[in-house]
Amino acid sequence: MYEGAVQDLIDELGRLPGVGPKSAQRIAFHLLATDAADVRRLVDALTEVKARVQFCETCGNVAESDTCRICADPRRTAEVICVVEEPKDVVAIERTREFRGKYHVLGGAINPIDNVGPDDLRIGQLMSRLADGTVTEVILATDPNVEGEATATYLSRLIGPMGVTVSRLASGLPVGGDLEYADEVTLGRAFEGRRVVGS
Repeated sequence: MYEGAVQDLIDELGRLPGVGPKSAQRIAFHLLATDAADVRRLVDALTEVKARVQFCETCGNVAESDTCRICADPRRTAEVICVVEEPKDVVAIERTREFRGKYHVLGGAINPIDNVGPDDLRIGQLMSRLADGTVTEVILATDPNVEGEATATYLSRLIGPMGVTVSRLASGLPVGGDLEYADEVTLGRAFEGRRVVGS
């Protein structure tokens, strides 16, 4: 549609997750109108993140050295591991300030449609971490969708025989939500996860 470099930029931006053709076009023209120094900062940030950031050898979280700050923190308990799909999930859980254990990032979820099986995820590394008997509980915090549920079920069957407690994050109704808009699965989970309130 556009000439050379502009179309190449739109095409590359359109390959980013969540960026459709119209958004890619808007971003491209925003960058064209932006001051060259601002664009240079963006280019430098992209170049630096690719050069400096890697994945933690222990848990798979993003890190700027071989070990991420969470794995290196001696105040975190090694007895509980929270299993998540992606590094962004670690950030979401950390924002709650409720979890003081360690993490394990799988790098995705089981998804036969996209040809992602257990061997494509960091499940072998998780099993190695559980082998020494230090871990007493594994919290499965995969996404509450079909792929996340399949992954959680697979992991619970794999880990269960090891004598490690396997738990799953509760799911149900969001705060501020209306019952009439909840789907059947969410409402069913809310009933399963109900708790007794004080008298």
